[in-house]
Amino acid sequence: MTNLPLHRRLDSDKKPIIIAGPCSIESQSQFLETLKGLDLSKVDFIRGGIWKPRTRPGSFEGMGEVAFEWVKEVQKELGFKFATEVASTEHVDIALKNGAGLLWIGARTTVNPFNVQEIAEALRGTNLPVFVKNPINPDLSLWKGALERLLKCDVKNLGAIHRGFQTFQQSKYRNTPLWQIPMELKGEFPDLPLLCDPSHIGGKRSLISELSQRAMDLDYDGLMIETHIDPDNALSDNAQQLTPSDFNLLLNSLIFRSHTSKDQDFINQLEIIREQIDQADREILEAIATRLSLVEKIGEYKKENNVAIFQISRWKEILQSRPEWAKAMNLDPEFIRELYRHIHQQSVRIQTSVFNTEQDKQPND
Repeated sequence: MTNLPLHRRLDSDKKPIIIAGPCSIESQSQFLETLKGLDLSKVDFIRGGIWKPRTRPGSFEGMGEVAFEWVKEVQKELGFKFATEVASTEHVDIALKNGAGLLWIGARTTVNPFNVQEIAEALRGTNLPVFVKNPINPDLSLWKGALERLLKCDVKNLGAIHRGFQTFQQSKYRNTPLWQIPMELKGEFPDLPLLCDPSHIGGKRSLISELSQRAMDLDYDGLMIETHIDPDNALSDNAQQLTPSDFNLLLNSLIFRSHTSKDQDFINQLEIIREQIDQADREILEAIATRLSLVEKIGEYKKENNVAIFQISRWKEILQSRPEWAKAMNLDPEFIRELYRHIHQQSVRIQTSVFNTEQDKQPND
């Protein structure tokens, strides 16, 4: 993927990119009053839901095409570029006809390759910025696939939005961040602009600040944040929208990190530490290789003695002892527990392979 970072395509050196505005455009007055309270000099695009794909029927599903008339009236007064979500080819046609400046594909749409393909065809050849939110479920392939479908339709001004994932994990967040997934996406597509949507990850106002700062610390390219003039009475997602004044305070409080530094002392010290990390990684890999070699040996011994691969008592012992060892070394026990789950899975695969090999051939007479 070779598209330029979004802020270069917009002929701006500014970073981060900020997209802000109400979850839904409920009325012209609500939209206008919300925007009047924002520091528009720090906002690149105003967001607003025209259509709201909801999980269950009966919830507020947006005002539809009429809301574009309100957007255009407010644009005349305040001047801004408008961004909205599209979930169908009809939405695309209406949004383009009404001069939308940026479109995004929502999480509920990203999960469906058929819908994404139809939208990609409707957007074929457009130079409009098009962002793709991560799918609801934690599936990196679906996210990548949606971006690739758009790229194959010559939609090259692409970006991604991280809005968290629905999981079965207990979490203080509405949608679990699973930061490693967007980091993997960024690793594969380093030129792809990546924004964070702390509103949907957090699900409540009190979490938006810490999530926004975390995204900046991870070198995200920008933020998409929901704001509303009267969030408690908003018709959708009222718990996660900030008042305009709180939004302004949030932006002023964020610490924006540099991608790198030109200070030579910093560069030299960083290189020394990275060399130490490289050496530690080699030692870790050597230890893993030794362990897996022993796993293969023990698999052969089990096979010779007709003993099952999986030994529950041994697995329980490992799951209990290794996190305890980790805690004594000031390591996160849960991280080590998860690490050993992966090691155990590989151990089972190796021993299964040993069990499935043909019996050793008898030597020639």
